[in-house]
Amino acid sequence: MAEDEAQLSPPESLLQLIDNLARFHREHEEYYSQAPLRQAGELQARSRALKTLADRWSVVVVGEQTSAAAFAGTEDLNAPGLAAASGILFMEGEGEPVELQRLKREVGLLADDVEQTGAWLAGAMEQAWEIAGGLAAYPALVDLLGERHRIIANDWQSAGLQTLVARLLRRALDLLACVDFAPAALRVDLGGERTAPAYLYSASELLDRAADLMTESATLVHGNERRWRIFRARVRELQSM
Repeated sequence: MAEDEAQLSPPESLLQLIDNLARFHREHEEYYSQAPLRQAGELQARSRALKTLADRWSVVVVGEQTSAAAFAGTEDLNAPGLAAASGILFMEGEGEPVELQRLKREVGLLADDVEQTGAWLAGAMEQAWEIAGGLAAYPALVDLLGERHRIIANDWQSAGLQTLVARLLRRALDLLACVDFAPAALRVDLGGERTAPAYLYSASELLDRAADLMTESATLVHGNERRWRIFRARVRELQSM
């Protein structure tokens, strides 16, 4: 490479670093453009289960325990079709269904995961922003700095969304913790103030919003695909000169 060309292009060591980032971070983002969509679908399914119970409990007339048999299903508390769809089954003489306990546990684990991912991604984008700014010294890449900074901006915004998703999920769990899901306790509530449905509706709405934001996060990351290809193609072109 001629001396004047070398001054226009980053040194070979920096080109190798940029090429590595463009390759592996693009692959990493392929995962994060898909995984949140699956997680959003799972959240929506959990939200529907809560709404189905809230719909049932908003109108049902509760009675006494309908069967003394062990593991008998509650005629009043179970929503038609919900046990087949979600596994959630209220049984006479039992406490909170294990499927509801699992639902809450999985939501909590998801909150931890997205919070950790969001924090890591935000920190990585801080560093990426500084590195990208330094590329302005090399005219051979200047016309692509808009693409590179858009990648960083999209990922940074995705990080913020994931942090917010974690907050929404934990607040939904706070609301569910206000409900005693044992059949005996539910019958007392539904025969009186009937507050359980309101808690479930609100919790489900928070899960819905979290699912929406996870979809937005995936869309932002997916939008980087073409930009990574363009940026890496230029780097490889410079490496071959």
